[in-house]
Amino acid sequence: MTLRSLNVDDSLDDFARRDITLDGACKRVHIAGSGPAVIVMTEMPGISPHVARFARWVRDAGFTVYMPSLFGRDGAVPDADEGAAVFHRACMSAEFRAIAANVSSPVTQWLRALARLAHGECGGPGVGAIGMCFTGNFALTMMLEPAMLAPVLSQPSLPLKEPGGLEIAPDEIKAVRERLDREDLTVLAYRFKGDKICRAERFAAYAAALGDRFIGRELPDEAANTDVSPFFAKHVPYPHSVVTQHLIDQAGQPTIAARDEILAFFKARLAPVTVAQPA
Repeated sequence: MTLRSLNVDDSLDDFARRDITLDGACKRVHIAGSGPAVIVMTEMPGISPHVARFARWVRDAGFTVYMPSLFGRDGAVPDADEGAAVFHRACMSAEFRAIAANVSSPVTQWLRALARLAHGECGGPGVGAIGMCFTGNFALTMMLEPAMLAPVLSQPSLPLKEPGGLEIAPDEIKAVRERLDREDLTVLAYRFKGDKICRAERFAAYAAALGDRFIGRELPDEAANTDVSPFFAKHVPYPHSVVTQHLIDQAGQPTIAARDEILAFFKARLAPVTVAQPA
């Protein structure tokens, strides 16, 4: 992968841009790679160079990345004020349920349709997805789509005002748990121990709802990168973004181990099924 600066806007010129209409809503999706599909959902305040770097790691691991534009300026490094404005608009948007617990964001319907489309276009056993921060829980709700096989929740942060709340309707999480048991699937999740948005209470709630189908990883705070963008420096001044802003791109770092585990999870779940040939 060509090294790009994380401190200037990313042109995303190695991604194809498609405007995809599903369920009556049109969204721009950045697509790159080949192989089974993985949907990379951005953290707040948008598809930053850090998010694009993670998407490229997924692409280079042998997958077709579908990265939908859900908020913010694609590829931008917003300053603290612009990022805060994006956050406030998203909180008020009808597409998201940022505050209330026990309810799923309406945008997950569109994302489930995207998973279905991506599976049809890319083939393979199914689709993977990772949500981050504001979108962190979306990959779990997307498990209501049969094509979804590999959900990853990175620092799931909604609902914002209920540390132990879950951003999914009770009947939906029940259906997801039943599917996980029936198909022997698991959910991977990550957070820093000192994260003030995605707290230990949330992981405990996931574990209570999903049992041993929920695999939660907690990283030490000292493993977090401290060289972050202006938005994070002002508004998220603590370890939070496991595979983007707070990742330290050096061998042996816990955040790199988390990234590698996620890529291995996608490979294990989405590898093409081989059929033994008769002798």
